[in-house]
Amino acid sequence: LQYLSGFGNEHVSEDPRCPGALPEGQNNPQVCPYGLYAEQLSGSAFTCPRPTNKRSWLYRILPSVCHKPFKPLEEGHLTHDWDEIEPDPNQLRWKPFEIPKAPQNKIDFVSGLYTLCGAGEPRGRNGIAVHIFVCNTSMIDRCLYNSDGDFLIVPQQGKLLIITEFGKMLVEPNEICVIQQGMRFSVEVFGETRGYILEVYGAHFELPDLGPIGANGLANPRDFLVPVAWYEDRQVPGGYTVISKYQGKLFAAQQDFSPFNVVAWHGNYTPYKYHLEKFMVINAVAFDHADPSIFTVLTAKTTRAGVALADFVIFPPRWGVANNTFRPPYYHRNCMSEFMGLIKGHYEAKEEGFQPGGGSLHSMMTPHGPDADCFEKASKAKLEPERVADGTMAFMFESSLSLAVTKWGLQTSNRLDKNYYKCWEPLKSHFNPKCK
Repeated sequence: LQYLSGFGNEHVSEDPRCPGALPEGQNNPQVCPYGLYAEQLSGSAFTCPRPTNKRSWLYRILPSVCHKPFKPLEEGHLTHDWDEIEPDPNQLRWKPFEIPKAPQNKIDFVSGLYTLCGAGEPRGRNGIAVHIFVCNTSMIDRCLYNSDGDFLIVPQQGKLLIITEFGKMLVEPNEICVIQQGMRFSVEVFGETRGYILEVYGAHFELPDLGPIGANGLANPRDFLVPVAWYEDRQVPGGYTVISKYQGKLFAAQQDFSPFNVVAWHGNYTPYKYHLEKFMVINAVAFDHADPSIFTVLTAKTTRAGVALADFVIFPPRWGVANNTFRPPYYHRNCMSEFMGLIKGHYEAKEEGFQPGGGSLHSMMTPHGPDADCFEKASKAKLEPERVADGTMAFMFESSLSLAVTKWGLQTSNRLDKNYYKCWEPLKSHFNPKCK
C-alpha cells in the first residue's frame, strides 16, 4: 500500500486508473471529470479560523446520500450511559479481554465493540469513551461511520486492513490510526484480533505544542501517513449496510453499491496512521522525572489552555540515566483520569499482573504507583545507564474528565482483577527518625 506523508497537510490524490479525475481550479464544476459527483466532507464549522478549518472534497461515482432510511441496530455493549452502575473510585485492572473463537462465534469489528468507561455525551459535543474491540472475522458488505466523534484505534493483536473512502491503510500492532468524525470505513482482519479505541466527542486530535523543546521531537509530522485514493465500482444486489454511530446508538441503512467509490479527493480532513517506533523520546538526563506529558503523541484540547479532553501518551523503549533518582514512575494522585493499556512486553512499574490486551484505570485522585516488588528493586538498584522498556509498548489515555466504568467493564466482561489492590499490600515502612 502507498501513503501520503504529513500531519494535517493539504493532500491531493486520485486513483491512477482515472488520471485527471480532480477538477482543475475549482471544487464543484458544473460537470466533474468522468461524470463523478462532488461531495464535501466537513470536519469543522465553515467559519473556523484557517489553522483549524478541516474539510475534504471527494469525487465519487455516486454520492453518499443514496441509501434507504436508517433503522435502529442492536448495539450490544456499545454505550454512553454512564449511570447504569454505581461509581467505583478503586484502582481497577483488567485481565486480557477474551477474543471469541471462530467459526463457532463469528464477530466482526462492529459487533465486537465493548465500551469500558467514559464521560460526557455526544449530543453536547463534549466527552470521551474508551472501547475494547475483539473480533475474528472481517466486515462483509458493511461499513461504519461515527457521527459522534473521532476514533483513535490501537491494535494490540492482529493486523487491521482498514478500507476508507480515502483509500486503504494496513495497521499493525505498535501502530495507531485515527478515523475522524463522519468517515466511512470497513475493517478486514486475518484471525483473532484485539485492541483499544479512544473516542473523543467535540474535538479533533492534534500534535501537542513543543514549547521549550523547540521545533523537533516527540511525534514528527512527516511520520503520519494518509492513504491514497482507491475506488471500487461494485454493485451489491444483496444490499450493502452502512452503519452510523449517532448519539451513542447504532443505526443501519441499506444501499446497493459499495461506499468506497471515491475516485479522487483533496483536502486536509483525512484518516491517518502512525508507527509508534517513530516517536522521538525526550527524557530527563540529570535527576528526577520529567512529567509523563513529554510522552504525548496526540492531544484533543479543551477550551481551557493546557487542559486536554484526552491525551494519547506512550511509554516506549528508551534510556534511563537519571542520577540519585528512583527511576520507575512515582506514586501519584492526579486530577486527571488515567486509563492504561499494554500492546506488548512488561510495563516497568507492574511487571506482573498487567498484561498485553488488558488494561487499568486510575480514576481522578485515586492513588497509584509502583507495586511493592518494583519499589524494593528500584530502591536498591545500582544507578547506571540502562535501557528501559525494551520490547515493551505501554500507552495511556489521559483525560480531564472523571470517567465512569460501564456495567460490562465492572461485571459482565468477567475480566476485572479483584486482587489488584494486593500488589501494594507488601509495602512496608522504612521510616527511621534516627537515620536521615
